[in-house]
Amino acid sequence: MRRIRANAILILTVAWILGTFYYLWQDSRPSSSSSSSSGSQLKNHGRLEERTLPLIVTRAPKLEQQGQLLGQFDQKAFLSSKQLKAGEDPYREHAFNLQESDRLGSERTIRDTRHYRCSSMTFDPDLPPTSIIITFHNEARSTLLRTIKSVLMRSPPHLIQEIILVDDFSSDRKLSLIRSRVRGASAASASILTFLDSHCEVNTDWLQPMIQRVKEDHTRVVSPIIDVISLDNFAYLAASADLRGGFDWSLHFKWEQIPIEQKMARNDPTQPIRTPVIAGGIFVMDKGWFNRLGQYDTHMDIWGGENFELSFRVWMCGGSLEILPCSRVGHVFRKRHPYDFPEGNALTYIKNTRRAAEVWMDEYKQYYYAARPSAQGKAFGRSDVSKTLCRSAYGDLQYFSTSLSFFKGTQKEMFRRMLMQLHTLLKIKVLHSDATEEPLDPLYIKCP
Repeated sequence: MRRIRANAILILTVAWILGTFYYLWQDSRPSSSSSSSSGSQLKNHGRLEERTLPLIVTRAPKLEQQGQLLGQFDQKAFLSSKQLKAGEDPYREHAFNLQESDRLGSERTIRDTRHYRCSSMTFDPDLPPTSIIITFHNEARSTLLRTIKSVLMRSPPHLIQEIILVDDFSSDRKLSLIRSRVRGASAASASILTFLDSHCEVNTDWLQPMIQRVKEDHTRVVSPIIDVISLDNFAYLAASADLRGGFDWSLHFKWEQIPIEQKMARNDPTQPIRTPVIAGGIFVMDKGWFNRLGQYDTHMDIWGGENFELSFRVWMCGGSLEILPCSRVGHVFRKRHPYDFPEGNALTYIKNTRRAAEVWMDEYKQYYYAARPSAQGKAFGRSDVSKTLCRSAYGDLQYFSTSLSFFKGTQKEMFRRMLMQLHTLLKIKVLHSDATEEPLDPLYIKCP
C-alpha cells in the first residue's frame, strides 16, 4: 500500500514539473511561422490581441510533496541549455549579470529584512488562497526558476490556489505585459490575485500580511516593500521602510520619503503605508475589485504607465493603495529594457502616459503637457474608458497626488513660478526676465 501511494505521489510530482516548465522550454525552439506572420499580425491590432498567450495554470504541490517534486527536477539540464558561452557579454541579453545568476542556482537563503516586530504578527486562520500570476518575456531561466522556488519555499501552501505562468511571446514580437497580466487574471480561479515579476525573490512571510489586508477590505490594493537585488552580483539589499510611491508631472515613477505628518501619525513601524501610486510589478488585490475597475487598460502597449492608470482608477473609484512593511519581496532593478519596443521605448511610454492623463487627470492634464510637451498630438487610442467605470467625488487629484505643485496661468507663467520655487528650495539666485522679486507659494496636495 505504501509503495502504491509513493508511486502515485511520484507520478503527480513529475507531471507537475513537466507541466510547469513545458512552456519554459519552448523559447529554445525556433518557430518558422512566427517570424513570417508577425508583421501582418502587428498591422492588425485586433487580431494580435486575440492571439492566445502561452499559459500554464498549475496547483501548488502540498508541503510533503515539495521535497520529492524539487528533487525529481533536473535543474542542471534545464539551466545548461541557456547558459552563457565563452566570451559572451553576461549583461547583453537580460540587462543583468546572467553568469552570476546562473552560478547562484535556483534557491538560496536570504536575510529576513523585516522589522523585528513583524515576526510576532498574527493573521486570521481562514485567510483565502490566492492565484499567483507571473508574466515573463524571454526571462533568464535561473531568475525565473528562483522566483518560482522562492514562492514555493516561503509561502504557506494552503494560501496558494495556483501558480499561473504567462509566457508573453518569448522569442517573438512582444504582445504586452499589460495584456498578458489580464490574460493571467482571467484564468485565475482564486478570489485574490497576486502579481509577481519574473525576476524577484519573495522573503519570509511575505504573503500573509497582504492577503489579510485585502480580506479586511476588498477595495485595498497592497504592495510589499520592494527590496533590491543587485543586477551585478545579485546581493539582496534591504530597502528603506520610510518610502512610498510618487510621481512627477511627466508621469515618471519615483520613490519618495513619507511626509513627516504621516510618519508622526504612525506609532507602529508595522502599520501600512498609504501610497499615492504603486510600482506596478508586485501587488495583491481582490479579483472582483480588479474586474469592477475594468482590469488594466488594454489599449496601453508593452510596458510603462500602467501603474499610474491602475492607481488612479483605484483612488478615484473609492479604493486605496498601501505598502506593507511586514511584506518584503526582492526585485532585480535593471538600468535598461532587455527587449525591444516596436515603436520605441520613449514613444510607447509617451503614448501610455498620455492615455492615463487624458482618461483620468481631467483638468490636471495641462500640467502633464507642460512637463512633457512632446506628448501633444501623439496618438493614444480611444479615451472613453472612464465612461464605463465608477467616477465620483473621489475623482480629485488629492487622492493620489504627492508633493506636486499646482500653478495657475499660462505655461510661461507656470515655468516662471517653477523657477521661483526652485529659487526658494535651493536658495540660489534665479535670473529670468519675467521673474518677480518674491517667490510664489505653490499649493501642496497630500495623500490622505
